[in-house]
Amino acid sequence: MDITGAQKAALLMIALDVDTAAEVFKHLDVYEVELISTEISKVKNIPSNIVSEVMGDFYTMVTAREYVLEGGLDYAQMLLEKSFGMSKAIEIIEKVKNLTTLKGFDVLKKADSAQLINFLNKEHPQTIALILSHLNPEQTANALKELPSESRSEVAYRIATLGKISPQTLKQIEKVVDEMAGLTMSQSLSKIGGTKSLATILNRTSVGMGKEILDNIEMKDPDIALEIKRLMFLFDDIVQIQDRDIQKVLREVDRKDLALALKIAEDKLRLKIFANMSERAADLLKEELQYMGPVKLKEVETAQAKIIDVVKSLEESGEISLNLRGDKEEVYV
Repeated sequence: MDITGAQKAALLMIALDVDTAAEVFKHLDVYEVELISTEISKVKNIPSNIVSEVMGDFYTMVTAREYVLEGGLDYAQMLLEKSFGMSKAIEIIEKVKNLTTLKGFDVLKKADSAQLINFLNKEHPQTIALILSHLNPEQTANALKELPSESRSEVAYRIATLGKISPQTLKQIEKVVDEMAGLTMSQSLSKIGGTKSLATILNRTSVGMGKEILDNIEMKDPDIALEIKRLMFLFDDIVQIQDRDIQKVLREVDRKDLALALKIAEDKLRLKIFANMSERAADLLKEELQYMGPVKLKEVETAQAKIIDVVKSLEESGEISLNLRGDKEEVYV
């Protein structure tokens, strides 16, 4: 019986308990969930031996993948040959190499920041940016700290402006990752990085380093720098600001913008804002929100962006502290 990859995934989800299957779905994108769910709905009278075969294949692939990550392809093949024989081991290895979930970055994610930069510091800034964009924000932030100051901002800027990648660059990336991880990178690299990615990374660096990088990017591209600044502090993050600083922000914000910005805000944030206004001002704002009709989402986002600009301006002038990173020197006592 020939079954597709999606059908195998559906049978695996059925074989798992509901809670485990739900956890797996959390790690898939919408298209994959829809595809597998469609196949699950079609499953009827599947022989138990087919389900057992799918479970066995899954276990084999997971085991093989772990062998590869532990010691590379040769190591994995050696261990698999002992269990399944040479031909079967080669077949499994080929399948594992073609899995999009198996990539050199799985190994890179286990490296510490000093090891990463020691390996990457001779590479072109675009190559470094592409590789760091595949890591989690905290690891990338730590890696940026290890970079020489003269190249740090250049790499950060390239992370923020990543787009389509030339075949030549892609070959260079594959070469670097293969050398470091001993694996073939098979996934598309065309939709990584961006201003949101860099904003998340900079939120995890120190204030000083973040400002240094942003200042350098601003000299290159003011629009990109502004977008990163806005993304580094989300409107909902206002709830984390201390009351005394929220009051300073509210004094600089237009009331109409505030009402629009709170249109889709969570109750927790609304209550935080109300608590830092006079009773009369809070009542007026509540009334305005209550009777506000439908508004365009773009208008709400524009109002929120204006308030974020106020927050960032006050932070940069030292009048308030966002303390998103939990730095001790930013805590009020």
